[in-house]
Amino acid sequence: MKDPSSTRVLDQLPLPVDSKATRRSTGARLLPARRAMVVLFGLIALTYIYYTHAALPPPGSLRDVDGANEIPLLGVPRTIQQSWVMYSPYYAAEPYISPPRGCSVDQVHILQRHGARYPTSGAGTRIRTAIGKLQSVDHYTDPLLTFLKNYTYDLGQDNLIPFGAVQSFQSGEQAFKRYASLVTTDNQPFVRASGSPRVVDSASNWTAGFADASHHRYNPILSVILSEAGNDTLDDGMCAAAGSSDPQTNLWLSTFAPPLTARLNAAAPGANLTDADTYSLLSMCAFDTVAHERPSPFCALYKELNGGPGFAYTGDLDKYYGTGYGQPLGRVQGVGYVNELLARLTGEPVQDHTQTNRTLDADPRTFPLGRGVYADFSHDNQMIAIFAAMGLFRQPQELDPTMPDPERTWRTERMVPFSARMATERLKCSGGKENVRVLVNDAVMPLEFCGAKGDGVCTLDAFVESQVYARNDGEGDWAKCFE
Repeated sequence: MKDPSSTRVLDQLPLPVDSKATRRSTGARLLPARRAMVVLFGLIALTYIYYTHAALPPPGSLRDVDGANEIPLLGVPRTIQQSWVMYSPYYAAEPYISPPRGCSVDQVHILQRHGARYPTSGAGTRIRTAIGKLQSVDHYTDPLLTFLKNYTYDLGQDNLIPFGAVQSFQSGEQAFKRYASLVTTDNQPFVRASGSPRVVDSASNWTAGFADASHHRYNPILSVILSEAGNDTLDDGMCAAAGSSDPQTNLWLSTFAPPLTARLNAAAPGANLTDADTYSLLSMCAFDTVAHERPSPFCALYKELNGGPGFAYTGDLDKYYGTGYGQPLGRVQGVGYVNELLARLTGEPVQDHTQTNRTLDADPRTFPLGRGVYADFSHDNQMIAIFAAMGLFRQPQELDPTMPDPERTWRTERMVPFSARMATERLKCSGGKENVRVLVNDAVMPLEFCGAKGDGVCTLDAFVESQVYARNDGEGDWAKCFE
């Protein structure tokens, strides 16, 4: 059991939002995510807390979040953006459909990935290595590489980027517009985040968007930040014995990448690129574009090499065999969140012996029941584990690491793009029955495992009963995490 002592619990008081907007060199006005110290004066004590917030967007700078063009195109075709899989900007997988006639939402649980970020430190190192190899040669035989003569890698690492701040702010606006009827002054959204700065930033930008959409009638705040060094249901870092997706992604890389690598090496004699270098260069189409909000010169390579299909399937394999169904200890890492979800849906105490923080979950100040809106902020790998623990996106057979199935429904860009979200809606229907439906990026999940029909709705009781794996603490898999 990890030490939960470093988990931060923030005062449940409304926080001010900076109204200053900055203009970047691209000309786009975006929401910066930054840290500030806010001094709150209470009647009893003076409390100092650090928090992250977003500046309010200027009029006209953001598109209607319920419109067809929800996310700016960035100058790159939407089809290419979606081939970036987990690095794809958020988009609605399907148009949102209101609950069936006779039903209304009386509680919603939002699980959301952080917004767009810079490459992680490891990915950034690999990218710089690949670019360095190309820049070390004397000449290029393909003009597509000539931009590298004057190219300087200038991306940061790990943290949220301004485009990602916009995504989270827009999501908060959308949540208010969709679920405003569930909120009152005394019943505001309860918000938690895993402890990575980009996740904390995203949660705070979401609360700013929610507050702005309500004209600050409601000012939800980030109340609990779960330390990723402790028990954390919003991060996948607790299962030490879990394997990785490297065997499967490496096999696929050796299947699709060699012709691309050979072409790059021919265009840059002496570069001696590897297939892993090729993957890193392909990833720059996504990372460089979202960071600078304009088409990256690496996207010309991405398109010319037809790197999209191979890159996309790498992402599918990475998630499926990382924390999804293909990883023996993948879905158990989502059990804790599912049990918290069941507790909130039913209004009963949390029953779990996996990665929940029992101290926090037993305290109504840090795990209140009976709220109308809950919002939890997490990572893509953990969301995949939660999907699998719940039984979403099941596949008829394992993903083949050498041959993609064009009919597969395991499509990472539809599951965990940047700012991905799952909404579990509790419905009150005619006759007084409580029901549940689940939407992932606005696509209604079939929920066949609890008897749902075509509308994706099943009774709350049936949904709870269907979550046998979670309610049984992973059926022994959790203990295997520590063997």
